[in-house]
Amino acid sequence: MAKRLVILGGGESGVGAALLGKQKGYDVFLSDGSSLKEVYRNELQQAAIDWEEGGHTETLILNADEIVKSPGIPEKNELVKRIRAKDIPVISEIELAYRFAGDSRIVAITGSNGKTTTTSLIHHILKTGGLDAALVGNIGESFAKQVALDPKPVYVVEVSSFQLDDIDRFRPYIAVLTNITEDHLDRYEYNFNNYIASKFRIIKNQEATDYFIYNEDDEVTKASLDKFNIQSIQLPISMENENSAAFIKDGDMYIRTGEDFINMSIYDFTLKGKHNQYNTMAAGVTAATMDIRKEKIREAVQTFQNLEHRMEHVATIRGVEFINDSKATNVNSTWYALESMTKPTILILGGVDKGNDYSTMTEMVKEKVKTIICLGVDNKKIHEAFSGIVPNIIDTASAAEAAGAAFAHAEKGDVVLLSPACASFDLFKNYEDRGTQFKRAVIDL
Repeated sequence: MAKRLVILGGGESGVGAALLGKQKGYDVFLSDGSSLKEVYRNELQQAAIDWEEGGHTETLILNADEIVKSPGIPEKNELVKRIRAKDIPVISEIELAYRFAGDSRIVAITGSNGKTTTTSLIHHILKTGGLDAALVGNIGESFAKQVALDPKPVYVVEVSSFQLDDIDRFRPYIAVLTNITEDHLDRYEYNFNNYIASKFRIIKNQEATDYFIYNEDDEVTKASLDKFNIQSIQLPISMENENSAAFIKDGDMYIRTGEDFINMSIYDFTLKGKHNQYNTMAAGVTAATMDIRKEKIREAVQTFQNLEHRMEHVATIRGVEFINDSKATNVNSTWYALESMTKPTILILGGVDKGNDYSTMTEMVKEKVKTIICLGVDNKKIHEAFSGIVPNIIDTASAAEAAGAAFAHAEKGDVVLLSPACASFDLFKNYEDRGTQFKRAVIDL
């Protein structure tokens, strides 16, 4: 009899897992507590997969041989507790995809900040260098769907800590850890060590022929290396240690893997800001490890297009520049955004707080920010953190109101930066919706 595979959650990763499971001969059932998007409903119907929405029928779920859980469903969920009590194996979609990825090489990227940019840049360099690589995971198509519908020799996968929590055999040829800062602590019993351990699961199954690229200047990563049994070849990147696999000195980036040496000027990178220099080093080392020719790496970092909602230039109106950095959903991301500002800044901040500690931003805000525009339902914590540091703090309740207030307080030569440091679910569907509404509001000014 076919193994019964139950999928919890009918978003991009859930539907991808269902399609792959069906293709591989499982008896598949998908269950979603809320409603499915039309596009996913159609995909399930076309593949003749059984599904339900608007609630979970426990009898149809607890008879599973194995369960693929959406990364959005926490362990403290009642249904998950019952599944655990019955000892039904729970895996993530990336684990299922890995099982059927064959001999394809996998580059997996995780980290608190910079993973989407780094993932996209690695994909761009590999494509520029002539590899047939798919961009999957948290970004774009689900990994499982790609394996089912259009298998590739190389997968560049962005993975979150939630996805890593439910892996078993998932083993990337190259694992990249951009950095670790306090994020999502609400999912890890507010224990930072649990979150760190979760990120390091990316190297759990790596062997001596695999590679691990990490930021040696990141204090948390560096302090954690000895706590985990790392079998793979370590390729650290750094701006301080010239013996690293990549380092930056006097405006030049040097990449050294094996005998070969590549160097290029950081002023040629399309990505600006110190944090992006780290992202570019990580991507460059990955590409060199995949034997991409150095002129192709050089060409790719000069032609890379930045991502929407990530330090995205929207418009300059009467000498005031507007930047959409809606993807900055934690304090660290906003800190990096401010670090790359060279003009007086009006900062749009706020949303759903994930246990943010704004004190880490105090010095940066003092140095760069003249006005804070709050965009959220509850802005009390922002007022407490920055009153007395910033002369103006203004509350707004919509993207249009925020853009208008920012413009009213801006002078020629200023920059208005939407970099909220918070999740968006109080006023918006997601960070994309927040960024899109902000861009529309700016264009309408």
